Amino acid sequence: MSTNESQTERTRLMVDIRKLSFINEMAKVGTNGVADNMGKLTGEDAKMEVTKTNFVDIEDITGQLDDGKRVGVRVRLLEPPHGHLLVLFPEESAKKVTALMLRDMVDDMSSVSGEMARSAVEELGNQMANGFINGWADVLGRGIDVATPQLVYAPAGEIVERTAGLGGEDLALFFDSELSVPSYQIQAEIYAFPDLAEFVEMINGIETSPA
Repeated sequence: MSTNESQTERTRLMVDIRKLSFINEMAKVGTNGVADNMGKLTGEDAKMEVTKTNFVDIEDITGQLDDGKRVGVRVRLLEPPHGHLLVLFPEESAKKVTALMLRDMVDDMSSVSGEMARSAVEELGNQMANGFINGWADVLGRGIDVATPQLVYAPAGEIVERTAGLGGEDLALFFDSELSVPSYQIQAEIYAFPDLAEFVEMINGIETSPA
């Protein structure tokens, strides 16, 4: 087993098994916030569901992702657990995001400029990122300040690898999610790259209720 593989395995084992449910709870609280924001924005019943949550090796992610480009945002956390959060939309979903966000402003979507489309995707990406980070903050019982989000557009594997390299970690949290607004079904991929030592310490520090 290589040094990186050994480190990854140790990190997995370091998380108290009783606390793993808190990771799912963090995602659930975050997605509820996103759905609420979208409901207010559109005036319709919005729902967001995380269909998969998992620790994944960076090499495994980049090897499994397709070559298609993604559009989204990268947000840097300025407080523990530090690191970065990525919200990525496949290009087909990005088009739906643009149509959803601009539908009350533009009658003919073919007239939408590239700048307007990017701005629409960035706005929804920011909302989703903030929803997740606020969910983490609620579960962890602390505030988490963030830097100004950055718009990203590149092949999925390239974005993920570059973001992982910013923190030097070889492990990430992956959330596969779906955002549903009537007439729109938007797929989003959310990756969290926290400082692993800080993240594990914070998760294991959460008090569990006795059975």
